[in-house]
Amino acid sequence: MADRRPPASAAVLLLHGGGETGLTPPPAGPLNLAALRMRPFARSLARATRDGPVDVRVHEVRYGHRGWNGSRADPLHDAVRALDDVQGEFGGIPVVLVGHSMGARAALRAAGHPLVRGVVGLAPWCPPDEPVSQLAGRDVVLLHSTRDRVTSPEASRSFATRARRAGARSCLVTIRASDHAMLRRARVWHTATTGLVTALLGLSALPAAVDAALRLPPSAPAADGTVDYDRLRRAAGEAPAGTRP
Repeated sequence: MADRRPPASAAVLLLHGGGETGLTPPPAGPLNLAALRMRPFARSLARATRDGPVDVRVHEVRYGHRGWNGSRADPLHDAVRALDDVQGEFGGIPVVLVGHSMGARAALRAAGHPLVRGVVGLAPWCPPDEPVSQLAGRDVVLLHSTRDRVTSPEASRSFATRARRAGARSCLVTIRASDHAMLRRARVWHTATTGLVTALLGLSALPAAVDAALRLPPSAPAADGTVDYDRLRRAAGEAPAGTRP
């Protein structure tokens, strides 16, 4: 059946996690736990943009291989193809990329694509030598649990600092008492990500602390570009999501 919706005015692409290596395709259906982990984000984003002033399409990027695979950087090419498909179908609409772990690495690498307005990286995999020049002029918000034992929150802090020096508007939002899989305090991840994505698309306002961090000069120290999620919520007069009173 033909899609009778009006042409999209913006898009969000979701990129799930994977492994350091793996040349086989990701498993199908419910066996692909990494992809399932992103479904609540897709639903939350779809709800948040459904009745908005612009038509926002939310798509999940499909991978040909389950791993990054060294210099092959396989999911990067999948992300770029997805962006090219959006451009071919809808033209030069703004896109925000949302990636988890390996998917965040792919999203950050693909951010030089002309459609990309910003990236929200969830527990991103940020090796020390990861390039940042492609992020110039983009908004980059990284979310990381302080207790992550798979990818490093300190590496995310360093990456955000390097990206800022390269011309990105970047910051790190830390989430206490969570994990790499985003299962503990899951509502925090979904709520924070949805709010950030809609703000980066110009559909809502950024939290004041995040907005201030994104406006920092390139020479700002790493600590100034780091925002604690629970303090952010308290500053807004709200109880931190996912915690008990």
